[in-house]
Amino acid sequence: MTPHKCSDCLIKSAAAKNLNIEEFEVLENNSACVAFKKGEIIFKQDALSLNIAYLRTGLVKIHMKGPSHEKIIRVVKAPTYLGIPTSMDMKVNQFSATALEDTTVCFIESNVFRNFIYTNGKFAYEVILELCRNELFDYQRYASLAQKQVPGMVAETLICFSDKIYGKDQFNIPLSRSDMADLIGTSRESVSRILTEFSHEKIIEVNNNEISIINKDLLIQISEKG
Repeated sequence: MTPHKCSDCLIKSAAAKNLNIEEFEVLENNSACVAFKKGEIIFKQDALSLNIAYLRTGLVKIHMKGPSHEKIIRVVKAPTYLGIPTSMDMKVNQFSATALEDTTVCFIESNVFRNFIYTNGKFAYEVILELCRNELFDYQRYASLAQKQVPGMVAETLICFSDKIYGKDQFNIPLSRSDMADLIGTSRESVSRILTEFSHEKIIEVNNNEISIINKDLLIQISEKG
C-alpha cells in the first residue's frame, strides 16, 4: 500500500475531478492505493466485493469463468475504473482482474463511491459516460468476433495494442500466444500461424513478444476485410 493524496493526484478520473475539497477528504479516508506486480491478481471472481477498483497505472486483463475454462474478456489500460459493474449491485465479484504489467490500483469503499453518485451529479455523469464507452467498445468487439476470420481478428488486436494501448508501432505484447488466442476466440496454433504469415509477408516483425508493425496500411485492410 502506497501513501496517496487524492486531491493532488495527477491521474484523477474524469469523475473525481468533479469532487470538492470535503469529498476529496472523504475519498482519502476511505481508499487505499496498492501496487501489483505483473501476474498478480487484483481481485478474483466469486470473492466478496467491498470496493470499487480504479486502475491508476498499468495494464490489466479482465477474465471470467465459463462452463469449461476461464475466458479473457478484454485488456484494459489505465486510467480507468475496473470494478464498477461488479461492485455496485453485487456482493461478490462477477469477474477477475490480473495485472499484465506492474500496476497501481486505488480501492475505494463502495458505499463512499455510491454516495458520490447520489450527491454529485457531475461525478455520476462522468461515471455513466465511462460505462457507456466501455459498453460500446464491447459491442463493437463482439461484432468483430462474430463476423471476422482469424487473420482479421489478429490484425485488429495488433492495431488495438498499437493505437489504443501503447500509441506506437513497436511494442512488447503482454499476452502469451495462448492468452491472445483466448481473447479472440481461436487456438494458440492459429495465432502463431497467422503471426508467422504476417511476418513472412513483411507486415510485421516478431521477436519473441516484441511486435513491430511494418506495413500498417495492409494490416488495417486485413482487419477491415476480416
